[in-house]
Amino acid sequence: MTDDDRSATTKVLLLNDDETTMEFAVEVLENIFGKTRDEATRLMLEIHNNGRGECGVYSPEEAGQLVERVTELARQNGFPLHCIVESD
Repeated sequence: MTDDDRSATTKVLLLNDDETTMEFAVEVLENIFGKTRDEATRLMLEIHNNGRGECGVYSPEEAGQLVERVTELARQNGFPLHCIVESD
């Protein structure tokens, strides 16, 4: 495994909650994670039904930046949406 392969081993997950709207979650998935509307909708439903869903696998640095962006945007919009990292 090369250094480049190891750099993309951090999963970014969104967690379900009872207050964040499904529409806002879809917007986050589209605008921050670059998902299409269909991909974002499918992933949002997975998160809603399973409690969490994987947004992608990134380098640790990029994963941390994405979590910060999601958290900041959620708080600005009054939602408690949680985004976490999970390393392999």
